[in-house]
Amino acid sequence: MIHSIKGQLVEKNPTNVVVDCNGVGYFIHISLHTYALIPSSEAVRLYTHLQVKEDSHTLFGFWEQSEREIFRLLISVSGVGASTARTMLSSLEPKQISEAIAAGDVGTIQSIKGIGAKTAQRVILDLKDKIIKVFGFDELSAPASNTNREEALSALETLGYTRKQSEKVVDRIVKEAPDATVESLIKLALKKL
Repeated sequence: MIHSIKGQLVEKNPTNVVVDCNGVGYFIHISLHTYALIPSSEAVRLYTHLQVKEDSHTLFGFWEQSEREIFRLLISVSGVGASTARTMLSSLEPKQISEAIAAGDVGTIQSIKGIGAKTAQRVILDLKDKIIKVFGFDELSAPASNTNREEALSALETLGYTRKQSEKVVDRIVKEAPDATVESLIKLALKKL
């Protein structure tokens, strides 16, 4: 098993990178999350997962070990292959996926392209206990499914606020008032942003 690769970044694309390691160029598949974190044209270190099939050896790379751990948990689920897991990690941040699984939030998992209701339920059923154990989530404090929160965040992004700063403010408001409407969430968030 190849644990990680450290070398010079030769090529960077949204779905893959080429890392030159002592004269050998490794073609490594990546998620959009990792793509966003990789600095351009520098020495990089990617944590890897090698998938061996009878007709191919495919290398997947991750900027963070936690993303690789989530990837490995996802591919352990029946019906979720490596490309589906990579799509999941490209659609949502690893933390969002682990929180959704810990909370049993089928809607968030199902919102990923190519994931149906049955697959989303299977992912949650198979991984909920593992995610809580590995990432130390407290089942009671795991965020509940909240479509109002997501709608408010989308609206704030449309208004020009970054998702990261909006999430902190909106999450605080949701903790204080879990039954707040989308409109009240947006209004309260705008006052604090």
